[in-house]
Amino acid sequence: MSLTLRRRRAVIEIPDTWMGRVKAQAMQAGRRLAPMADQAKVATAQRIEDARYWAAPRLEDAAHQVEDRLAPAVSTMLTQAAHKIDPTPAPKSRRWPVILLMTGLAVGAMGYMFYRRNAQQWTDHMKDSASDASQWVNDRAEKAADRVSDATDKTADHISSTANEASRKMS
Repeated sequence: MSLTLRRRRAVIEIPDTWMGRVKAQAMQAGRRLAPMADQAKVATAQRIEDARYWAAPRLEDAAHQVEDRLAPAVSTMLTQAAHKIDPTPAPKSRRWPVILLMTGLAVGAMGYMFYRRNAQQWTDHMKDSASDASQWVNDRAEKAADRVSDATDKTADHISSTANEASRKMS
């Protein structure tokens, strides 16, 4: 059992067992350390808050770095790995048919442009040839008309001279 001593309003219990004594000393140390623990609690809370103010922007920067640099690299690596192990065959490329189609359209457009240019040149050439031919025909017609006119004049002169001779002989 415990004995109680009363001195100046202080009650002191003296435990009988060693465990009880240790417990009593721990309680007494706890009462003495309570104010210091409260001060440590306030100081720790302040330091934790300061650490949070310091760490928050750095964590945000780190998050942006991961998002901007690391995540795309990891995503690309995982996508490549997925394509490598994918058992389904890759879809056939439509690049060559599109290239051939575009080449055909380009060649067709160039051919059409050459055709239009050559058609225009041919038309201009035919116009020149037609005007040359009509001028040649006109020249030939004038020469023929001159010959006919000369022949007619000769014939008329000949007939006129023959008629004059005949009329002279008859008179």
